[in-house]
Amino acid sequence: IDSVPSVLDKYDAFILDQFGVMHNGAHALEGAPECVSELAAFGKKIIILSNSSSPSQTTITKLPKLGFDPAPFIDAVTSGEEASHYVKSTYSGKKALFITWKTPKTPSPAAFLEQCGDVTITENVQDADFILLHGVDVLRGPGADGDAKETDLGNFFTTGAFDELDPLLQQAAERKLPVVCANPDFISIQPDGSQAYMPGSIARRYEEQFQGHVTSFGKPHKEHFLACLDRLQLPRDMVVHVGDSLHHDVAGANAAGIDCIFVTSGVHCDEMGCSFGEMPSTEQLQKLFEKHGQVPTYVTPLFKM
Repeated sequence: IDSVPSVLDKYDAFILDQFGVMHNGAHALEGAPECVSELAAFGKKIIILSNSSSPSQTTITKLPKLGFDPAPFIDAVTSGEEASHYVKSTYSGKKALFITWKTPKTPSPAAFLEQCGDVTITENVQDADFILLHGVDVLRGPGADGDAKETDLGNFFTTGAFDELDPLLQQAAERKLPVVCANPDFISIQPDGSQAYMPGSIARRYEEQFQGHVTSFGKPHKEHFLACLDRLQLPRDMVVHVGDSLHHDVAGANAAGIDCIFVTSGVHCDEMGCSFGEMPSTEQLQKLFEKHGQVPTYVTPLFKM
């Protein structure tokens, strides 16, 4: 499809991915704020489904800075929100190794920790009960922002190099420490177009290289799509998901039995050899779908009217 209006009559609600669909982490993508406003004007329900380690409410409150009116959004379901509930119910009174983002970071990792309940932070692998994988920059000690010790984990965010992380993962695997991953994305496209490596890549490394146990939250787990349906109070055939990742968005929507619009100018853009906003050829798309084993319902270059 060339744009969203092509399917407007088929659905009563839209589940929106954030990064690569709505914005790039710094500002709105071309046509996206207007598309949200138009959908709202047509009476469509809109909810965000994001592999963000931020709490749901933080996701909504950040929208104006990114160029969006938050009013049309009925809610946000984030992997961070779901992960914090799980930690609170499963690891109360336990000690965690906290791999997170370096200070300053908005929202603060401390806000995420508060939602996790009665969990103590330790920097010692031998002392930990589990690993809380929230970001990729530092191993954070106990304390408030500015006071907490932060041990740098190298340049993984920009290079994907595991030099600093592997020894830590090895020690954790020897102790059979479980990992809770609050953001299962493998990579993210930054505002300057560069590729960044995300917590999901560390979780995958722990599973595949060290045979570690990981519990991840967010897409592609169908439960998160079903959580959106629950909030929307609509049957799945009246709802469509809009996302840019075959691994997470399309795979999750397919698993949940929800139609999906695949936005090609996101995380797979360079992989197809396309320019931003350009519709790939049928051959390029077929090659990509075969490679990743996922096929969306629709394809569009951008989330716009």
